[in-house]
Amino acid sequence: VQLQASGGGLVQAGGSLRLSCAASGRTLRTYNVGWFRQAPGKEREFVARINGGGSRTDYTDSVKGRFTISRDNAKDTVYLQMNSLKPEDTAVYYCAARIWTRTWGRESNEYDYWGQGTQVTVSS
Repeated sequence: VQLQASGGGLVQAGGSLRLSCAASGRTLRTYNVGWFRQAPGKEREFVARINGGGSRTDYTDSVKGRFTISRDNAKDTVYLQMNSLKPEDTAVYYCAARIWTRTWGRESNEYDYWGQGTQVTVSS
């Protein structure tokens, strides 16, 4: 499966963005999907994840209550709605996927397919 992340941009603190992760090559419904981010000089970190059916979600503490992950399997797309953005949310955001039959969690090495990343910049 190929993943294409989009929707990043420049926004002021307190603003919102919606990232999209579109799949091609295979239907996304059989894949669990996660969002990660990497700020300059920092390691890639987990942001949120959602299972194939969309019934289970998980968030890192710093985004709980502000970010929402969702998916539309009819469109083979996963979304990350980001509200109340803060300057510390500035990073390149990546979506990643692993087929549902394999173990899956918050670690980068638990994902097999990655999108190219989309830049999110939050100004103060």
